Amino acid sequence: MDVGKLKAIVEGLLFVAGDEGIEAKQLASILDLELHEVIALMDEMKHDYKEQQRGLQIVEIAQAYQFTTRPEFAEYFERLAYTPSHATLSQAALETMAIIAYKQPITRLELEEIRGVKCESSISRLISKNLIKEVGRADTIGRPILYGTTKEFLEYFGLRSLDELPPPPDFSAEGPDVEQEAYLFYKKDKEDSTS
Repeated sequence: MDVGKLKAIVEGLLFVAGDEGIEAKQLASILDLELHEVIALMDEMKHDYKEQQRGLQIVEIAQAYQFTTRPEFAEYFERLAYTPSHATLSQAALETMAIIAYKQPITRLELEEIRGVKCESSISRLISKNLIKEVGRADTIGRPILYGTTKEFLEYFGLRSLDELPPPPDFSAEGPDVEQEAYLFYKKDKEDSTS
């Protein structure tokens, strides 16, 4: 296989693996290469990224390769993290946030049972906006993450405490209607995006 194509595949695999990274043995198995060939390829790719002064670098952490940002550009990444986003939240994110606000602490599985759809992207979006956070682990099999709202959630929606939320909606399994309560968040989110 062409080396350029091989590097492109590895790049995609590293991207998909995310924070967990991918071990050299696993790469060797996926790419049908010998372990020493994978290690040489990864060393070459690390060198390429450094020579080309790319924004990402390939590092090996706990015997797994992964992408990280380059430390010399950290100031810019910090600016992004602290720059308020003016993008409004989707209806799915608002409904997810409403459920978390009323039912916290709550697991992703419990959220999905209430909404009837997957909530991973909504959770990620809400975490990135600092509106929700991990507040612990449930005492059940697998110890799933529990989510709750943040101080920023209260500030964003102009609440002094969760006690100021309207009465909770019916979160019954027969078909919860969280749209009405999500409307409070929707209205406030729209006001903030136009101001």
